[in-house]
Amino acid sequence: MKAVCFSGVMKVETCQLPDPQLETPSDAIIRITTAGLCGSDLHPYYGREKGIDLGTVMGHEFVGEVIAVGAEVSNYQVGDRVCAPFTTNCGNCPACQSGLTARCTGGGQLFGWREGGIGLHGGQAERVRVPLADATLMRIPDGLTDDVAILLGDNLTTAYFATDLAAVSPDQTVAVIGCGTVGLLAIQWCLSRGAKTVFALEPNPHRREMAAHLGALTASTHQQLCSLMRQHTTNLGVDSVLEFVGLPDAQRTAYEVLRPGGTLATIGCHCTPNFTFSPADAYDKNLTYRTGRCPARFYMESVHRESVERDLDLSWCVTHRFTIDQGQHAYDIFANRQDGCIKAVFTL
Repeated sequence: MKAVCFSGVMKVETCQLPDPQLETPSDAIIRITTAGLCGSDLHPYYGREKGIDLGTVMGHEFVGEVIAVGAEVSNYQVGDRVCAPFTTNCGNCPACQSGLTARCTGGGQLFGWREGGIGLHGGQAERVRVPLADATLMRIPDGLTDDVAILLGDNLTTAYFATDLAAVSPDQTVAVIGCGTVGLLAIQWCLSRGAKTVFALEPNPHRREMAAHLGALTASTHQQLCSLMRQHTTNLGVDSVLEFVGLPDAQRTAYEVLRPGGTLATIGCHCTPNFTFSPADAYDKNLTYRTGRCPARFYMESVHRESVERDLDLSWCVTHRFTIDQGQHAYDIFANRQDGCIKAVFTL
């Protein structure tokens, strides 16, 4: 099979690999029809997260068709159209039973991360092996396109999870820091949950334009954001901040624009070891800080139902399509936010 593989910092290549095989009775093999590129893929790509094996198949967002199942798989059969969250989960351990499927202790693993020969290859490939298939996979509802189904395993659910962490409620003021796909989707969720005003900080003009189209008041710099907030709020700051960048400057901005007693939800995966504000700073602001990996599998069905009920327009999300042979080109466009790229996918 062909697959997009990690080959070094800022390097991927399309490789020819053996097709994955069933390794345990709980496995399923999926023929990929659409695979997504995610901002999280850029952490190893840029070298911010280290340790990933050279040759690891990238990606943790995929949609496809079941082509083989192990003897213990009972919920799915060959021919089913499915999507998956970015981590596997057993469905039975205490973490899964409490809804924290992303921290499964019964064998949960992240797609697209292998270290020292251990771990899972990702979904930017013609085929992918899915362990714990019964609990991990989700059958795609009839009529749902690949472009929407690809969002359920990460982007759409993570955006919703962020609004949960931030306790977004009617009449609140909210700031979204970083308007990649997840940040933009979070703007939609915040407004659909009744937020009075959503501010969005994003330096990229195309993404900023989309944030405005979705209903946010936009700024390109920290200073512009503060000026905008002074025009539309009290000097105390916003009620909630959703930070999607994962870099120190974004964290500091999030802290500074939050009102005393407000909630900071951090979804951006921070790879640096230190906070830009101290425990004393948090104490002095009576700040509630919430963070963590989204338990995507726990949310997937309910998020799909709610997106339908709230009539969320998701047609804008996928802006760029590539073939599996265009791996490096796709990463160049996506990583550098060129050509108005918001969401890029491989179509197979």
